[in-house]
Amino acid sequence: MSSGMPCPRRVGVIGAGRVGAVIAAALAHAGHEVVAASGESDASRDRAADLLPGVPLLKPSAVARAADLLLLTVPDDMLGNVVEVLAASGAIRPGQVVLHTSGRHGLAALEPARLAGARVVALHPAMTFTGTATDLPRVAACAYGATAAPADRPVVEQLVADLGGRVVWVPEERRALYHAALAHGANHLVTLVAEAREILAASADGVTDPADVLRPLLEAALDNALRSGDAALTGPVVRGDVGTVATHLDEIGREAPQALASYRTLARATVGRAATDGRLLPIRAARLLQEIDGAAHDAAQPGPESIR
Repeated sequence: MSSGMPCPRRVGVIGAGRVGAVIAAALAHAGHEVVAASGESDASRDRAADLLPGVPLLKPSAVARAADLLLLTVPDDMLGNVVEVLAASGAIRPGQVVLHTSGRHGLAALEPARLAGARVVALHPAMTFTGTATDLPRVAACAYGATAAPADRPVVEQLVADLGGRVVWVPEERRALYHAALAHGANHLVTLVAEAREILAASADGVTDPADVLRPLLEAALDNALRSGDAALTGPVVRGDVGTVATHLDEIGREAPQALASYRTLARATVGRAATDGRLLPIRAARLLQEIDGAAHDAAQPGPESIR
C-alpha cells in the first residue's frame, strides 16, 4: 500500500458486478483484505469466483457488518434503497467508510449511512469495465471523480493512491453534469463506432472486417481530439463540402437508414463548432445546414406504404 493516512483494510463489496468485483480485486492487490461480497446473479457469482477467489458470498447486511470499507457498486436506481435498508438494519456503524461508485449520485444518496455515523464517499472510476482481469491495469490508469467532506478527503486520496489512479474532485451539485460528460463521450462513442461499422460493411464486398479498416483512423482521430480539441477536426463539414455531405445523407438514408439521424445530428453539431472557430464561412455553414435539415424533412415524410 501507499504511504499516508491509514485507511480501512477490511473491504466488503455489495454488488459484485463489472465495477465492484474489479475495484475490490484491485484493492486486494494493493494490500487490503476483501472479507465478503454479495451478488445475486450467476454472472456476479462467476465474476466473484474469478476475481475474488476465496471471498465468501453473503447477504448484503452481513457484508456491511464485516467491512470497515463498504463498497456499494449497485445500479444507480437501486443505490438509495440499498443504503436505507442497510442503515435501518443496523449494518452501518460509526467510523465505517461507505463508498459508492455511481457517477450520477453524490453524497445525498448516502445520507442514511452518514446519519448512522459512517464516513461517506462518492468515488466514480472514469473507465468502462468488462468485469474481467483485463480491467485491472486500466483501474491504475484512470481518474476517479470524487465527492467527500473535507475531513474525509485524505481517506479518498489514500484509496485512489492504492488503486494507482488520480483524484478529480467533483462538487456535489455537479455530479450529474460530470457523469453526463463521460456518458456522452464513452457510451455514445460506442453507438457511433457501431454505426460506422455497419455502414462500412454495407459499402463493399471486400470489407470483411470493418473494425480492421476503422481502427487506425479512429484511434488517430480520438488521440488528436483528446490532444487538440476542435483543432483536430477534419473532413467534409469543416471543408465546407456541401456536395459530399449531401451524397453521404442520400447514401446513408438508402443503405443504412438506422444511422441517418445520428449522422445528421453530429453533422449539425460539427457545422456549429467549425463555424464558431472561424474555419467554416457563414455562407457555407448555411448551405450545409440546409442540406442537413432537408434530409431531416425527407426522412420524416411518409413513404408509399404508409400513404396507402
